[in-house]
Amino acid sequence: MGPDKNLLERWRNADILLLGGSAGSFKLLFHIVKSLLPTLNKAVIIVIHRKKNFFSEIEKLFAENSRMSLREIVDKDTLNKNTIYIAPANYHTLIEKDGTFGLDVSEAVWYSKPSIDVTFESAAEVYRERCIAILLSGANQDGAEGLLKLKQSGATTIAQHPEDAEMDEMPRAAINIGAAQYILHTDEIFKLLQTE
Repeated sequence: MGPDKNLLERWRNADILLLGGSAGSFKLLFHIVKSLLPTLNKAVIIVIHRKKNFFSEIEKLFAENSRMSLREIVDKDTLNKNTIYIAPANYHTLIEKDGTFGLDVSEAVWYSKPSIDVTFESAAEVYRERCIAILLSGANQDGAEGLLKLKQSGATTIAQHPEDAEMDEMPRAAINIGAAQYILHTDEIFKLLQTE
């Protein structure tokens, strides 16, 4: 079964796709990056928890397998469509009202920097109903409050079905506070992201 008509319409009208994940989400994010079409016509922002001061090969691996332009976010970078942005380690990534990124060095949230909540909450203020956000597998509650703020601002919010998540605490936390409008199985997420 494919995504419902309302979700498809909201997907087509969105300017930005937010993807948040932690433990257990790397493989899924890798496959998402690999499958996104170069004609997506959206900016894609990935916030994934990583170890502090741990040199990451994520960008290289993702870039080599992406059909879209992909890069790690730098301060004051401008958001462009058909580009995948990855939040850097040791900073919180904020989306500014002028369509640029801001990097913030304040305290970790849920022991995480980058924090999914911080990015999601800033996107809620800027993109509102032109945003789709998906919260994936993770072992803490980061992202749940941010997803709720997005929903309240008019964005479309999705949680990975806990049955499919390697670590279900993160999507379950979002579902428990009513932050997810849609709870989708992994294959349903892929079907949505493949829709033109």
